[in-house]
Amino acid sequence: MSNAQIAAIICTHNRDRYLGDAIKSLLAQEGVIYEVLIVDNGSTDGTKEVVEPFLSNTHLRYVYEPILGLSVARNRGAKETTAPILAYLDDDAIASPHWLKVLVDAYERKEKLAIAGGKVTLIWPDHMTPPAWISQELAGGLGAYDLGEEEVSITNPQLTPRGLNYSLRRSFLEKIGGFDANLGRVGQKLLSNEELFMTELALNQGWEVAYLPDALVAHNVAPERLQRSWFLRRSWWQGVSECYREEIAGRTGINQLGRGGERLLRGLYKSVKYLGKPAQSFDNLVYAYGQIGYLKEALQLFFKSSNSSTK
Repeated sequence: MSNAQIAAIICTHNRDRYLGDAIKSLLAQEGVIYEVLIVDNGSTDGTKEVVEPFLSNTHLRYVYEPILGLSVARNRGAKETTAPILAYLDDDAIASPHWLKVLVDAYERKEKLAIAGGKVTLIWPDHMTPPAWISQELAGGLGAYDLGEEEVSITNPQLTPRGLNYSLRRSFLEKIGGFDANLGRVGQKLLSNEELFMTELALNQGWEVAYLPDALVAHNVAPERLQRSWFLRRSWWQGVSECYREEIAGRTGINQLGRGGERLLRGLYKSVKYLGKPAQSFDNLVYAYGQIGYLKEALQLFFKSSNSSTK
């Protein structure tokens, strides 16, 4: 749709269980001229079959991207549309009816706005309640994101909007050359930090980043994610992702080992300190485990660099 004010893009990989509801929420958007693009990123489940009943809707298109990687899929989605604003919704999320309109209004009001995202609430599995060992911080790992009821101008990259409810101005994305394929999930590898890196780039170049509470999205929590092992695995990949991000930014070296070692010890200490408080204790254990992933990657980079310098 060449006159679309905004393109809503779902990048999906083997998530046919929730995809239909995500698509329905986008086709129910109000108050804005939009298009919906489904980027099937190498799915081997029933994804195509889920999408087929919606293809008669003139708002929606489907493309297949065989190269695995969330950032690859996001870049493919951006290339498939000419809309000036790109809004990315996860395949297991549900957008509120005015999600796209809130985003469009914000970009029209703020000409320097490069990135914007909104509040994310969680939809827990039927007949399940959040375990006592899940802290507020770990709930953030499930997608929860709430900076309050007022619009916030984000200056701290650590507060960047969640990727499941995420939008960018096309001109900014094109200026930086798209999403970096070294960051972002690839199949079962839980790489991340691509949104944080994008926020750093935007702020360093004089753009604005915003939290919009009314751009509301709800995120389904898959039952398999309510396991301690999932949080540990995710934290490991978070550590790996942080190391990759520092490599891209040119901040590698011996100092990484000191930073990672200090964070590992601090996390272990607090995990033991709060043994009487299950959520706090496990939260710190997860944090410490992530530093092991970080240190493993940092050591590999360090030895690779050392070997290169001696040749």
